[in-house]
Amino acid sequence: MGFFDGLRGGRAAQFDSGSASSNAIELTRRHPTISLTKQGAVSGNLRVNLSWRMRTSDIGGPSGQSSQLLRHPFKLFKPEIVQAHTQGMVNVDLDIGCLYELADGSKGVVQPLGNFLGDINTPPYVKLSGDDRFGAPSGETLFVNLDHAEEIKRLLVFVYIYDQTPAFDRTHALVTLYPATGPRIEIALDERAPEARSCAVLTIENVKGDLIVRREVKFVYGFQAELDRLYGWGLQWGRGYKTTKA
Repeated sequence: MGFFDGLRGGRAAQFDSGSASSNAIELTRRHPTISLTKQGAVSGNLRVNLSWRMRTSDIGGPSGQSSQLLRHPFKLFKPEIVQAHTQGMVNVDLDIGCLYELADGSKGVVQPLGNFLGDINTPPYVKLSGDDRFGAPSGETLFVNLDHAEEIKRLLVFVYIYDQTPAFDRTHALVTLYPATGPRIEIALDERAPEARSCAVLTIENVKGDLIVRREVKFVYGFQAELDRLYGWGLQWGRGYKTTKA
């Protein structure tokens, strides 16, 4: 167990994932925004998924393979293991969370820490499902009920590193948005920040009725309280713990 900035209390619930479209739009530094409204994707449940895998350089990837292939040429035909599924390979634990501000001025957080799992049908209309410790393909998922988009002022989706696990430069992390209709939207956490503990990944903001997704990818060296200060949320933070899985 480890401790981070967290809020006290929370509610638990269950929610299932939906289907995904086959094409994708990538948000980059040069093209950081997209309008969900213009994409016709402002109804139903928006699925926000976090997945990751370890960098091949951490397990003898391409940079260290040349000399080994000369000595053991048959290794060329052996599949490369890159998925961080077990603790024996690499201990990576990323968590996804969301700061929210609703149109009525209420603010809060949805995250595993403190068991603040949110709710999909009542405020904040954001629900966390799953806590994947080792980067399995299903990852962790937030759901946003866009049938209540007019009640949402802004959301900040963030990722943080739990406990004493490797930093962001040890993983290939990807946050993918799956609207109920239209293409999925991908944001890669591909910038090196070896000592960062948290990353503001994206914002979803209601701008005069237009729901805008903006790529942020801003790394910080603290936790949720530092992200709060960076984006001016104004919440009160204290120490928090995450329950250890059996």
